[in-house]
Amino acid sequence: MINSREPSPVHPVNFAAPRSFGTALKSDLKETLFPDDPFHEFRNEPPSKRTKKAIQYFVPIFEWLPKYNLRFFKYDLLAGITIASLAIPQGISYAKLANLPPIIGLYSSFVPPLVYAVFGSSKHLAVGTVAACSLLISSIIGETVSPIDDPDLYLRLVFTATFFTGILQAAMGFLRLGIVVDFLSHSTITGFMGGTATIICLQQLKGVFGMKHFTTKTDVVSVLRAIISHRHEWRWESAVVGIIFLVFLQFTRYLKQKKPKLFWVSAIAPMVVVIIGCLFAYFAHAEKHGIQIVGDLKKGINPPSLKLLNFDPKYISAPIRAGLITAFVALAEGIAIGRSFAILTNEQVDGNKEMIAFGFMNLVGSFTSCYLTTGPFSKTAVNFNAGCKTAMANVVMAICMLFTLLFLAPLFSYTPLVALSAIIMSAMFGLIEYDKAYRLFKTDKYDFLICMVAFIGVAFISMDIGLMMSVGLAILRALLYVARPATCKLGSIPNSSLYRDIEQYPEANGIPGILVLQLGSPIYFPNCNYIRERILRWVRDEQASREADQGSDIEHILLELGGVTCIDITGVETLIEILKALEAKGIKVAIVNPRLEVMEKLIVTKFVDVIGKQNVFLSIDNAVDACRFNLKRLKQFQDA
Repeated sequence: MINSREPSPVHPVNFAAPRSFGTALKSDLKETLFPDDPFHEFRNEPPSKRTKKAIQYFVPIFEWLPKYNLRFFKYDLLAGITIASLAIPQGISYAKLANLPPIIGLYSSFVPPLVYAVFGSSKHLAVGTVAACSLLISSIIGETVSPIDDPDLYLRLVFTATFFTGILQAAMGFLRLGIVVDFLSHSTITGFMGGTATIICLQQLKGVFGMKHFTTKTDVVSVLRAIISHRHEWRWESAVVGIIFLVFLQFTRYLKQKKPKLFWVSAIAPMVVVIIGCLFAYFAHAEKHGIQIVGDLKKGINPPSLKLLNFDPKYISAPIRAGLITAFVALAEGIAIGRSFAILTNEQVDGNKEMIAFGFMNLVGSFTSCYLTTGPFSKTAVNFNAGCKTAMANVVMAICMLFTLLFLAPLFSYTPLVALSAIIMSAMFGLIEYDKAYRLFKTDKYDFLICMVAFIGVAFISMDIGLMMSVGLAILRALLYVARPATCKLGSIPNSSLYRDIEQYPEANGIPGILVLQLGSPIYFPNCNYIRERILRWVRDEQASREADQGSDIEHILLELGGVTCIDITGVETLIEILKALEAKGIKVAIVNPRLEVMEKLIVTKFVDVIGKQNVFLSIDNAVDACRFNLKRLKQFQDA
């Protein structure tokens, strides 16, 4: 049943002259690089205020520090001390994971948090080392230089990799290239983190069993082979201690889930494990029973490491590769975590400013004996739950770490390696997100495939290859969306002026003599052939369907272009080919609602002159009314 209603008022289509190249380029660059319009506050301000706001924008500490007060400090003090108690065992543990001296892990929780407090835009992010990047660095640098045979060169290359990470992150921030990080999809990150956590947990069995020999490879098969082949080194004493510590840590995590107000119990649990482990190792002479300890930890703050950076062409490829991969992983993890907690308080985190902050803290860190840092989820969650109000919590943590480095570091030399393994394993269990993988399987099988490719690639091949395979699959999916865009046939919703997809709304009615098609993506060279063939197939199938139902032939086709954001020259040529092919069948073509960028291209290429301005409409209603008028006049002419 066709709607009987009055014709819609005809609104004129804007055929204004296209914008100049400079104006269009400026608009495109603004939308690409500044989608959040970060400088909107600067407009209509005198030069002095504009300069002040610019400084506050690029150096956020000048924005929040003048408003800081004692009430905020009480919360930040508690949060800072709490995350410092987590930073000490995590710093030592993750340095061990990266095959670095334990003191490097403590250094990395002192200087970088101070840098982030100055340049970071997140109130809740707590800075520190992370397991995934620690293992990535160990895996990639370890392929070139053995941390056991040449620890000095290995350390130099780790600092060099951190330097390249900082350079890349800061450059991406200044160039507003946050879009690049978006290629690490949620599915990829879920699979990558799960695979990494699996490998790390298996690697920690070395510490749990008290083994002295192990593989430097990071795939599941090699790790399991090393564990089994060196089973004669297993020490039951170490295993018992490790299981006790692991059960205690898991119990505190369970307690936090059941009673969120007791989050602090889980937060200080790793520090409790370290303290108890130190006391146990000291008084029980644990080394005599096969339980290895950290060893010598010297007092003192970070020594400069600028002269330790190694740019020898013989080795430079490894730190560049490690810096490149860890830069993206650290950014994706840190920015995602910062945004997640900002949402909880209805705030926003500027991803590009975060890139600059991460870049600066890794650059400065590479000069001060630190390795790669970002925003770990566990530490940030503790910081948020402890009630932090500003980035001052990172400053408090850094001061606590300074006190530890100056006076307490030697006390941690008795930390059992099995205690650190238990801490790492407990943290990794939370990164294997079975529920997210199951939700991906239920909602989108392709996303689940991307997730599993990352997981299996990381777990059974290598971390960098697994990550690249998953990213490549995600990009392939995006290319398929571009090459095979969505098109649909629109019908009229009864008793309304709406036109909707007839597959989604079966009650929508076709229009006698008129076929309305909606194109829902840019028209580019990769999809032009598909769009041409798909439109011609729509026409063929619709003609066959109407002939079977003894309906009227198609005499007009309306192409609704509201979803076409842009078009290239190949796209325009394709529209001309479609126009000629349909005119040869006696079918007239009209276009509806072309956007500004599309209309400009159609005017410049003279396509508007080819199709005729009278066949360009502002709305489907106007186009349908015009087609009906033409059909009615044609019928009257034929009857006469």
